Amino acid sequence: MLQSPPQSNIVYPESDGKPMADNMLQFRWIVTIKENLELLYANDDRVFVAGDLLWYPIEGNNSLCQAPDALVVFGRPKGDRRSYQQWKENNLLPQVAFEILSPSNRLKEMTKKFKFYDDYGIEEYYIYAPDNVDLTGWIRSEGQFQVIEDLNGWTSPRLGIRFELQPETLELYRPDGDRFLTFVELGQAKAKLEQQLDQERQRADRLAERLRALGIDPDAE
Repeated sequence: MLQSPPQSNIVYPESDGKPMADNMLQFRWIVTIKENLELLYANDDRVFVAGDLLWYPIEGNNSLCQAPDALVVFGRPKGDRRSYQQWKENNLLPQVAFEILSPSNRLKEMTKKFKFYDDYGIEEYYIYAPDNVDLTGWIRSEGQFQVIEDLNGWTSPRLGIRFELQPETLELYRPDGDRFLTFVELGQAKAKLEQQLDQERQRADRLAERLRALGIDPDAE
């Protein structure tokens, strides 16, 4: 008689063998959403954000899994994981999932993902197709996914982020009103701020020199 292997000996693969993205546009959106969500919760140790990480909802079943392009789990600590094995995470499932489409995505594949996320309890699920600026979303209501009829201006109940559809792109806004930025835009904003601070320091130094020339000690209290 064949016996099932002990659950402790079951291997849970860390990759599904599929590329994270098929093109630069899709990859840029995956990274932008994941990294901005990470930044949004950088100071909250109980929010875990990941990208392209396999989620296994049931112990003992290593064929039942999906890897959302970005996922958010409230109630779990930060840290690197080889995969998200739900039974090792106080049985907390991801509450929010994002998928970014490429032209190669097929209806059968996306239907399978939708059913998985619906069956295993995701609260909010968003699909964005950057090639044609198409955004679709669902929210759990009475135990089932309900389509979000109008996503332009929609604010995620869980994340507090706002979706704004423009003619040529999607814009996402943090609860504080700041727009999600790409890594390049974040670097440019940092450089601009540093330049402004340097200019302020130079002005302060020039003022201090003038005061000293007048016999006034700018450092005196």
